[in-house]
Amino acid sequence: MTHRWRMPEEPPGSSWTPGAGLEPLVARLLWHRGFRDDAALLAFQDVRMTGLHDPGLLRDCDRAAERLLRAAVERECIVIYGDYDVDGVSASAILFHVLRAVAPACDVRTYVPHRLDEGYGLHVEAIRQLAADGARVVVSVDCGVTAFEPAMAAREAGIDLIITDHHTISGARLPDAYALIHPRDPRGSYPFGDLCGAGVAFKLAWRIATLAEGAARLRDSTRAVLLDAMALAALGTIADIVPLVGENRIIARHGLRRIKSTSLVGLQALIEASDLAGENVTAEKVGFILGPRLNACGRMGHARDAVEMLTVAGPARAAEIARSLTRLNEERRKTERVIFEEACEAAERAGMTGDDRRAIVLAGESWHAGVVGIVCSRLVERFQRPTILLQRQDGHLHGSGRSIDGFNLHDGLAACAGMLTKFGGHEMAAGLALEASQLGAFAEAFTAHANDRIGVDQLTPALRIDCEARLDEITPAAAGQIEDIGPFGRGNPTASVVVRNVEIPRSPESMGARGDHLRFFIRDGRREMRVVAFGWGERGRELRGGMRVDVVIEPKINRWNGSERVEAELRDLRAV
Repeated sequence: MTHRWRMPEEPPGSSWTPGAGLEPLVARLLWHRGFRDDAALLAFQDVRMTGLHDPGLLRDCDRAAERLLRAAVERECIVIYGDYDVDGVSASAILFHVLRAVAPACDVRTYVPHRLDEGYGLHVEAIRQLAADGARVVVSVDCGVTAFEPAMAAREAGIDLIITDHHTISGARLPDAYALIHPRDPRGSYPFGDLCGAGVAFKLAWRIATLAEGAARLRDSTRAVLLDAMALAALGTIADIVPLVGENRIIARHGLRRIKSTSLVGLQALIEASDLAGENVTAEKVGFILGPRLNACGRMGHARDAVEMLTVAGPARAAEIARSLTRLNEERRKTERVIFEEACEAAERAGMTGDDRRAIVLAGESWHAGVVGIVCSRLVERFQRPTILLQRQDGHLHGSGRSIDGFNLHDGLAACAGMLTKFGGHEMAAGLALEASQLGAFAEAFTAHANDRIGVDQLTPALRIDCEARLDEITPAAAGQIEDIGPFGRGNPTASVVVRNVEIPRSPESMGARGDHLRFFIRDGRREMRVVAFGWGERGRELRGGMRVDVVIEPKINRWNGSERVEAELRDLRAV
């Protein structure tokens, strides 16, 4: 697909000088990202854990922590009620381990609804059953902010319901819970609103720990548990695609560092089964290797197995579950490919891929409800428009949606709320349900809403470019400093620089078992650099030795067998 190269504004003037000990290329790159003086640069470079906000700033966090600690010490039955994705599973494990750490004899259990049988969120029937089974405190993670009826059921059943969530709050009404912790609670003033569910759970867990010890400075053993909890929070933060800025960047940075040395048996088993033992686990590896395995459990089976692996499972059982997650992930990938091909054909056949219809809304009888969300993301990549895919069953439709930058998916669903039986999520991803009889009307209304808010130019993906560069500026020092800008993800994208008028001295070589990728060199007369082009295998014949091109690349450090070298990962190129 052709990209629109989105060049930065004019470079800094001649009076500007790089600061904060940065290589000129890196300082220029950050200048274009808005860090335009030494103070701003130093603040961005400071990713210490001391930059995390006090959990007590979250409304109801102290009230919730006090109740949970009292319940843990007095051995009241506590149930952690989680979601079935990586964020919810990680959040469940965070609270479980911290409660066990501060009160080893506590009665703490976990509950995860079945994605297909029960669906997302708190359910009245489940709350009543948990009460019948002895629960006195239920704490939700990554769900609950719209659970009005379940909150009433909890109160009627004598359960103290604590809701922790991060999803979009619709309207002024909030559930009548014992406590509600949400970084965007309109009644509070928390300074960072973009925490994911695991991030909110981590904040609550941290407050429980400080209350239990009666001091802000924790014992080494408790601090170690919180560091492991931060590793879990990093999984949720990266997998849930929240902006990797502010607190999220701190959590991801330090959590990723902890993963390699974690004492959590289940996390060790997952890393081993994913062939990542001994490696540095990056945000990219969480997004493409660990996250999909954890998600596969909820999509193709039951997420309670993933929660078991990360909480109570011993080494043998954890290894067994981790291996099963790998198998489920392979099954998920096969199912995904089938649905993707069917959905692409259906979208094109229905005329949903042209300029006049700027959204895709489709339903299929055999589409697996646990996989359609991933397929939505792939259709968004292919057709560059918000996509909703639904499974049809017994006259009802259930499914997921994904969006593009600049279009708020939650607002789009809210505009069509009268046609939906339920919906929830945020601007980039959401879930929904409706009666099959409403599909046509909903598709037209949602598409009209998208047409009004998405310009034709947005249907071609934009390639954001940080700045221009020369090959001789892409030094090992610069590449190392660029690496330190991470972890990369939404809100903090990978570095992307354009190098003009370079030569490809020799024809590219194929890479990969099926030749899906390319490698070649670029040269500007003074320096030559290796470039890796993932997914460019079919375009190899377009490139030949001696041609001159402008390239958009991400500078990287390739580490192999104890050696390091600077190379580039291709984002796009144009013949000069």
